[in-house]
Amino acid sequence: MPSPRHDTINRLFREHPALAVEILRELTDVALPPGLPVRLESNDFNDRPSRDFQPDTVITVGPPQKQTHGIVVEVQQEKSVAKRRQLPRYAAAFWLSLQCPVTVLCICPNADAAVWYAEPINTELPGFVFRAVVLGPRDVPVITSPDRAVGQPGLAAMAVMVHGRDRRVVEAFMAALEIIKPEHAPQYYEYAYGMAAPEIRRVLEEIMASSTWPVYSPFAREHFGRGKDEGRVEGRVEGRVEGRAEGEASALLRVLAVRGIEVPEDVRAHISTCTDTRQLDTWLDRAAAATSITDLFE
Repeated sequence: MPSPRHDTINRLFREHPALAVEILRELTDVALPPGLPVRLESNDFNDRPSRDFQPDTVITVGPPQKQTHGIVVEVQQEKSVAKRRQLPRYAAAFWLSLQCPVTVLCICPNADAAVWYAEPINTELPGFVFRAVVLGPRDVPVITSPDRAVGQPGLAAMAVMVHGRDRRVVEAFMAALEIIKPEHAPQYYEYAYGMAAPEIRRVLEEIMASSTWPVYSPFAREHFGRGKDEGRVEGRVEGRVEGRAEGEASALLRVLAVRGIEVPEDVRAHISTCTDTRQLDTWLDRAAAATSITDLFE
């Protein structure tokens, strides 16, 4: 039966499929062009009666009429000969369906499992030796910069899972949550909390309990209670909403800086003085895939 961590990692990739593209583009040698749409697909690969031929998460890159890459995301926490033999089947089935390159991205929180699943897999098909792209503990970057965590919140949540015993990683992640969109911050916190080991959860709880914005962990709900204390939380939310435009402008500039995009002074001033939160939201979404400042305004 899948563990809570397994389910949380899967939810992270299903709700943010672009994270898989980001990982392949930045942490591996898989070449994926920027700016293409990313879409979650059905994970039902069955072409015969079967109960065991469904990968965790299936993603396509490119427009529906011309998909350029397929990604199968599998979460594996322990060694399994049966699971390992499934990986080339997933790749072959998805390739036959898409007729374009397919990558199987295997997320392994356990270092031994990562080594196991990274080994080439010989198949019964002549000349077909399969190799998954594995993201193990050593492959997840140690993110100690809040600026980078703002631009890559999904990867920062995974960094908390793997490297959260380094308090700087947790502090950078928590600082980023103060900057990213208020409606997204609780979601990323729950990802990190759900994936983390108990000792890392305690650090998250400790930092969260001393912050000025709402706490969403089970610990915090119990600590702050409901009713009257929820009113205090709502008051904090209202206080944040009042300064949302300023926070979004700051987050946008940080994302652009992290992505290495030069921002002319007149554009910086335009962003900083903008009070239209919908417009800022649009720019922030575009900044995630922008390669130049012109992409922001097109």
